[in-house]
Amino acid sequence: MSEARTPAQIEADIVRRRQALAVTLDEIGVRLHPKTIVGDAKAKAAQAVDRTAGRAYVAAHRALSDMRGQLVSEDGAPRLERIIPVAVIGVAVVGLLALGSRKRRD
Repeated sequence: MSEARTPAQIEADIVRRRQALAVTLDEIGVRLHPKTIVGDAKAKAAQAVDRTAGRAYVAAHRALSDMRGQLVSEDGAPRLERIIPVAVIGVAVVGLLALGSRKRRD
């Protein structure tokens, strides 16, 4: 059988439970405070942006490395047979864009 508790033990137990409940209610109050909710949302958004930016950087770096591999030989010399057509196409696109914007102004 369990021993009977004294009124002082019961009172001390009640005080401990009240203190624990007060701490729990304070934590809930902090978690549900609008500033806390906004701060958490901002932190999650910043993490998402960081992840997206990191992925974009990796993808861009990979694309540039692939393009460099196509335009430069393994010893570092430019591959003119590939660079010249790309340059001609680039100049043609820029020329067409300039011509199109000139026609819109007139």
